[in-house]
This record gives sequence, C-alpha cells and structure tokens, in this order.
Amino acid sequence: MGRVFSSLLRLKDGGLHAFTSRFARWTKPLGTSLPLATFTDVGRSKSELLAENALLRQQLIILKRQVKRPTFSRTDRILLVLLARLVRAWQQALIIVQPDTLLRWHRELFRLFWRHRSKAPARKPKVAAETIALIGEMAKDNRLWGAERIRGELLKLGMHVCKRTIQKYMRAVRTQQPRGQTWATFLHNHATQIWACDFLQITDLFFRPLFAFFFIELQSRKVIHVGVTRSPTDAWVAQHLREATPYGQTPKYLIRDNDNKFGSLSWLLGISVLKRATQQ
Repeated sequence: MGRVFSSLLRLKDGGLHAFTSRFARWTKPLGTSLPLATFTDVGRSKSELLAENALLRQQLIILKRQVKRPTFSRTDRILLVLLARLVRAWQQALIIVQPDTLLRWHRELFRLFWRHRSKAPARKPKVAAETIALIGEMAKDNRLWGAERIRGELLKLGMHVCKRTIQKYMRAVRTQQPRGQTWATFLHNHATQIWACDFLQITDLFFRPLFAFFFIELQSRKVIHVGVTRSPTDAWVAQHLREATPYGQTPKYLIRDNDNKFGSLSWLLGISVLKRATQQ
C-alpha cells in the first residue's frame, strides 16, 4: 500500500512539473512586447517577480556604466511618463534617466497636448485673393493714397473691405524707408576719421580693480594710446586725451559710451563726440 502511495506522489510531482514547464514555454513571449510580457507575469509568483526585477535592475546598472548616453524614442518617453504615474517611489526607480529629465518630458507632453487643444481650425481668409492683390496694386501705384481713399475706390467697385484690413495689406507693400544714412553707412564713409575710446576693467594679483583706458582707430583697429589707473577721474581722463592727440593729430569723430568716467569732453576743439549705448 505504501509503495502504491509513493508511486502516486511521484507521478503527481512529475505531472505537475511537466505541466508547469510546458505552461511557461507556452506563455513565453515571442518578442519584446510590453503588453504580452505583462500578461505572462500574471501566473508567476511574487518572489520570482522580485528576483527578476532585481536582475533587470542590476543589468540596467551595468548598462549605465557602459553606455554613455542611451537614446529614447518618443514612445519610450511617453511610456516612462505614464508608468512613473503608477509608481509611488518613481524617483528611486529611475536608473538610466534623471527625475528632472522625466519631469521635463512631462512638461513637453503637457505643452503638446494643450497646443493641440488650443489650435484654431484652419479657415479661409474672408478677403478674396483678387481683392488683396488689388489693394496692393493701388497702394503701390498711388503712394499718396491712404487706407480711407483705397476703401472708397473699392466701394466704387462693389467691394466692401474695412479700413483696418486695408491697412494690414498695405504694410506689405509700403515699407518705411529710413531717412538719411544708417549708422553702418556712416562708419563706412568716415572710418579713417573715427576713433573709439573705452574703459576695460581688470584685476591684479590681489583681486584689486584696475581700469585700462585705451583709444583705437576704427579703420585699422590700431591701438593709439593706453592708460591704466585704479580710480579714473575727469582730470586723469583729460590728461590722457591730450597725450593721445599730440601735435594736432586729432580725429574728426570720437565714439564713447555713456559711462560717467569720461566726464565732460566739451573742451575738445574740432572733435565731435558720439555717444553710443553699450552692446550687451
């Protein structure tokens, strides 16, 4: 009786083992499909899932050491953002990406979502293309006509267009021409007669400020004069201006910014001082 019972137990264990191995082989995913792999985890124990999670985590650690910067597709980013919402300690679960990066992806998805929601439907312009072309032709051929005059001429042809719409299409035809020469043209025409001066702040070995005052010729980029001091004053600036222009060798124009260190340069005879704002 005992032999028969032991034989039945061995038969049960062997059948259960064969069924388990065959079930695992049947439910093994054919590829790297996330839904199918998640479905196969239903029949697995909690301890096995924890062990596999630890194994995958260790592989990610090794991958992080060997791969400099893995690439993420748009689908990968969306999946990581959605899965992070389901995990309470999602910041500790991230390995190959930083939490700030995941938050930035979330903000990008949020902007794309609301951009799509707030996008106005495309609609055809209310003004016909022939009318727009006629407005441009009238504005181009008649420079003295305003929007009200063009609106009156269109009314004679049976076209009802408001004044604001006419002004909008007139801007593309009537561009404002600058009066006089531009600053670039002025510099090009008078480059031989223009100097520029400025202060350059530097620090010495003991981190004390020093101010280098220099003159440069605009055409040749040649440094004419350089002076260094710790506290520039009006008298000191005036003295170096005299040293930079000996024997009447003065330029016609002198460019400087609006710094108060220059003081008053009204005593310079024959030199026109041009103030220019500093370029950031």
